[in-house]
Amino acid sequence: MVAMIATINPYTLGAYAPVDTEIEAEKLQVFGEVPSDLNGVYVRNGPNPRYEAKGRYHWFDGDGMLHAVHIKDGVISYRNRWIRTAGFEREQAEDRSIWTGLMESMKHNPADMPLKDTGNTDLVYHNKHLLSLWYMAGQPYKVDACSLETLGVEDFGGKLRNKMSAHAKVDEHTGELMFFDYGPRPPYMTYGVASADGTLTHLVPIDLPGSRSPHDMAITENYSILFDMPLFADSEALKQGRTSVKFHRNTPTRIGVIPRHGDSASIRWYEAEACYMYHTINAWEEGDEIVLDGCRVVNPEPPLTGEGELERMLAYLRLDARLYRWRINLRTGAVKEGYADDDNSEFPTMNMNHLGRFSRYAYNVHISPEPTLLFDGIVKYDTVKGSSEKYFFGPGRYGSESPFAPRPGSRPGVTAEDDGYLLTFVHDESANYSELLIMDAKNLTAGPIARARIPQRVPLGFHACWVPEEKL
Repeated sequence: MVAMIATINPYTLGAYAPVDTEIEAEKLQVFGEVPSDLNGVYVRNGPNPRYEAKGRYHWFDGDGMLHAVHIKDGVISYRNRWIRTAGFEREQAEDRSIWTGLMESMKHNPADMPLKDTGNTDLVYHNKHLLSLWYMAGQPYKVDACSLETLGVEDFGGKLRNKMSAHAKVDEHTGELMFFDYGPRPPYMTYGVASADGTLTHLVPIDLPGSRSPHDMAITENYSILFDMPLFADSEALKQGRTSVKFHRNTPTRIGVIPRHGDSASIRWYEAEACYMYHTINAWEEGDEIVLDGCRVVNPEPPLTGEGELERMLAYLRLDARLYRWRINLRTGAVKEGYADDDNSEFPTMNMNHLGRFSRYAYNVHISPEPTLLFDGIVKYDTVKGSSEKYFFGPGRYGSESPFAPRPGSRPGVTAEDDGYLLTFVHDESANYSELLIMDAKNLTAGPIARARIPQRVPLGFHACWVPEEKL
């Protein structure tokens, strides 16, 4: 059982509070009609501490827990499971918390893992398994997409000795997985490729001027895009055993473009305005240029308005991001960039069949103005028209990242890019229940075409993915 966390901390209360049971539920109650051509699994990752925190709990600290709905022939089932990471198993063996988290000194944590790798951040589907990934770069854990059982670490037959960042990319056209690792010691970054059958085919060091804190990457048909952004560890804080980052405003952002199977010397760096970005949307090639869309953070180092513990805890979780586009000219080296929208949105998803190729639509969650990180709706961006449409969940209702489920048989260049569905978990704080929403991506503003009541609360979390039935 999860112990109650005795502190006034918004990330242990209400919709954020951890659940202490793993359940399975068949034939959920459905309102509306589940589309007959929507069959597969929607899985969302997020933090859910198994034991009471040692010291101050930060939302990022929680053990990874997966929540999933399996949809088949109009029937929806639900289950949730903790990700059985090495850290989770060690704490379970001692029946207590062993690690302190981001808000405390790491000096007394286990030397072999100063910060617990929880696998609580993202999910990608590769080589017939989910991979759960961690935001600080950790071991990728294989998970069965149907049972949610942890199957062990994915090391590609013992060849991967590095770790993997939170956001790896799968090219749906080739089945290849592109990823990177980063850390505090040289080489500060490595870049790798695994084939569709799980063979590690490529792994090269990337030369950086020092330790960095990149979060995401992007791919095109022929290239991978890596980042050297001026938000990285505060060296003085590290000396004191604390995890802290600082934004260096006078240092330009560098965008690295490397051929998908290129060696270390083949990467080219392009300078852009100093910034930080948590999540890319997509990238593709247009003649001599690479077009890159992402969610650029407006203020990577928000000023503290007070000195209290709560203020420091929330400072980096007040996301303020805008849709942004970079155009990188591979021939001249010039970078053109600018905002494409002025609304605060993040955690983008898209039709993954278009990843690395031209795409028109992005589906971001809308960031609520509340002091904690809450998603109060979905924004559909049309980057060709430069327009957007929104659906809000309603007062006191907060959602999750909303992956796109293509309609079966849809193909780039043949069917409409937005021909499919969006799925999201929503928690209603006033009524204290959670539900699944299914929406027509072509008609977002019409709201859900079906809703399914979840038999326990789904705490708010991070990233999600959709796996169609034919891949399971």
